[in-house]
Amino acid sequence: MTARRHHLPPLWLMALGLVAVAVNLRTAIASVPPVVASIGADLDLSNTALGALTTLPVLCMGAFAPLAQRVAARIGAAGAIELSVVCVAVGVALRFGGGHVWLLYAATFVAGVGIAIGGTLLPGLVKELFPPERAGLVTGLYMLAMMGGAGASSALSVPLEGWLGSWQASLGSWSLLGLLGALAWLPVWRGHTRHRAANPVVVTSARLPWTHLTAWLVAAYLAVQSIEFYSSLAWLAPTYAGRGWDPTHAGYLLSAFTAAQLVSGLLAPALTDRVHDRRVLLVSASVLGLLGQAGLWLAPGTLPWVWAVVLGLGQGAAFALGLVLMVDYAATPAASARLAGMAFLFSYGLASLGPATMGAVRDATGGFDGVWMSLTLLMFAQLALSFVLRPGLRKVD
Repeated sequence: MTARRHHLPPLWLMALGLVAVAVNLRTAIASVPPVVASIGADLDLSNTALGALTTLPVLCMGAFAPLAQRVAARIGAAGAIELSVVCVAVGVALRFGGGHVWLLYAATFVAGVGIAIGGTLLPGLVKELFPPERAGLVTGLYMLAMMGGAGASSALSVPLEGWLGSWQASLGSWSLLGLLGALAWLPVWRGHTRHRAANPVVVTSARLPWTHLTAWLVAAYLAVQSIEFYSSLAWLAPTYAGRGWDPTHAGYLLSAFTAAQLVSGLLAPALTDRVHDRRVLLVSASVLGLLGQAGLWLAPGTLPWVWAVVLGLGQGAAFALGLVLMVDYAATPAASARLAGMAFLFSYGLASLGPATMGAVRDATGGFDGVWMSLTLLMFAQLALSFVLRPGLRKVD
């Protein structure tokens, strides 16, 4: 192990770089919903167009996931992640000029490409750079940083709008996190480059498992879960702003939703070491999500903080368990990468339609009840898929 790690930086320095990058993987998305009313008023955008600001990064996460492997093959995975965080920083910084509609969407696209590359490559690089006995801890740090960045950006977007004088400055200010991430990752990139030179590997391409039934079940589960999550992320704060809440408090409600995911996103993978039949955890997470969605639909004025937290617990656990499934149903690490590539491409591609579609429902019905009714009914599909994902399904090989 010492010889293999001779060219790499100390573990603490790599963990610091990992956290600094991971915290940027959701801020460009989560910072938008709390100020969406200001954006719509300034730019005269429909709810469908506003939903696309959340949709576009998710679409990029699916469409550009295959590109990540090609970039990594050319400049190394660590170099590709450095490129990704620079893209996020540049894209978010371009939002300072968000008074121009075309620039706002172009900025969101650039940030989305960066998120796609970093989100696809970072979990695999964790396995490569860190000892097996530290992989669980480091993965927990990765999830914690990613979800923490989402929670912080949703909570602070409205206060930053007041302090900095505009929603453009509020959104653009998160580029500082991207700059810090790029700087913190530089030692990891340099060390990984030397490591690759000393330990060359053969990079092979592999076809995605489009004809494999188990792969389709996992992809379908992640697609439904992602639609639920990104639609909730996009419209939870605007729902309560529309009910007369102060935008700052609506942003705090969204932060409660994301903070709950921190807890369940860390707890659910740990429980998989003890619960062999994943359906127990998958169904439990889906039931929590169903209760949260139904509460926001049928009783939005009653206990909204409880509904947001319950929904967050369900969604955080469901996403983390989806990542576990991509290991469970793969025979080898290479097969896991192929399964992940297909699942991300399919699930994020469909999930990208969620926020804008829910915005269209909002425009058509004139209220948010139709949004939460649709998401509640869709949760039954996630629940059904959770029952199907049983032990013993044929693995991708």
